[in-house]
Amino acid sequence: MFKGLKEKLNKTISKLTEKIYSKGEKDPQVNKKESKKEYYNEEPRCDKDNIDNKDSKDIKDIKNKLKESIGDKKYEVDKSGKSQGESKEEIGFLDRFKITKTLKRALGKDVVLSEEDIENVLEELELELLEADVAYDVVEKIIISLRNQLVGRKISPKENPEEITINALKNAIKEILSQRNINIYEIIEEKKKLNEPTVIVFVGINGTGKTTSIAKLSYLLKEKGYSVVLAAGDTFRAGAIDQLEEHAKNIGVKVIKHQKGGDSAAVIYDAIKHAKARGINVVLADTAGRQATNINLMDEIRKVIRVTKPDLVIFVGDALAGNDAIFQAEEFNNAIDIDGVILTKVDADAKGGAALSIAYAIGKPILFLGVGQRYKDLEEFNVDWMVNKLFGDEGGGIYSTEREF
Repeated sequence: MFKGLKEKLNKTISKLTEKIYSKGEKDPQVNKKESKKEYYNEEPRCDKDNIDNKDSKDIKDIKNKLKESIGDKKYEVDKSGKSQGESKEEIGFLDRFKITKTLKRALGKDVVLSEEDIENVLEELELELLEADVAYDVVEKIIISLRNQLVGRKISPKENPEEITINALKNAIKEILSQRNINIYEIIEEKKKLNEPTVIVFVGINGTGKTTSIAKLSYLLKEKGYSVVLAAGDTFRAGAIDQLEEHAKNIGVKVIKHQKGGDSAAVIYDAIKHAKARGINVVLADTAGRQATNINLMDEIRKVIRVTKPDLVIFVGDALAGNDAIFQAEEFNNAIDIDGVILTKVDADAKGGAALSIAYAIGKPILFLGVGQRYKDLEEFNVDWMVNKLFGDEGGGIYSTEREF
């Protein structure tokens, strides 16, 4: 999930981290070496034994961490450069290389990054985020946030450069995803106190997964103890009513329907009356898929909203559509003022840009993500969840062989 976006961010983390290391190293000649292998062969490395020979109170903590990291291992490094793959020799080389870089940084001086130091990295990040289907406005905001956080920042030798860059990116992404949150369960509970059902209308274009998302949310609400009725408001698409009825049968909820070609607003209105009469907690209303440029169909959805007065209007977008999904959400939001988004097929989206961009583009929150084919594959969205998915699943760090410096 979000594989492409994670790769882009990790690449940026490595490059910004290296910028800090390079600028703060005690020996500036390191930057002139043609390769890490050449740098390795230039001088003795730091292993568990000779770390203790670096006598400086400034690096006491870091020495302990390094010794814990390499333990009692002894590495024999193939200086001929013939080490293959993830051999013990290559792993040993990477560990020792990072240890030396870390010690040089620990013995160095404060670093203050200039705009010139990071501009090339930010320009490359800008292009790569656009390739990952991140909206241009979002890319600009991320770049500006990173520039504001890093340029002129004083970084001491005791600080971990990788943590600084990761935190800067996390902050930038949290700013992007900082829309007002909507708690569906709180809305349902408030309506229950008034003996009124919560009405949720689903909108979007054809093929994004509205009907499946309705079924998944029905399943989730039932699991949480709420009663649900479905409204077959898609009266235009052949088989739409049958599809919704099949889902309802599997989940164990009732569908209110009219004949094909009927008035969508009337179907949903009848479902609301049914829910009121029987004390049902939630009405989930399907609608026909439509492009926002279709004037007649958009007039119809406005009528649906005017007649039924829903508590929430949810746009259902397809993550695989990338920037098209963002454009569609903007068009629907301009036309009918949606309240939030369900983004489907996120599990199949290798790029991840739509999930990062769509909420910022319309100023409305993502409520759920569709992450699979089963009814239970509906993930409640929150900012921390997204940040953890982008940064929490990766190894790496200056004490690990997972990321090279």
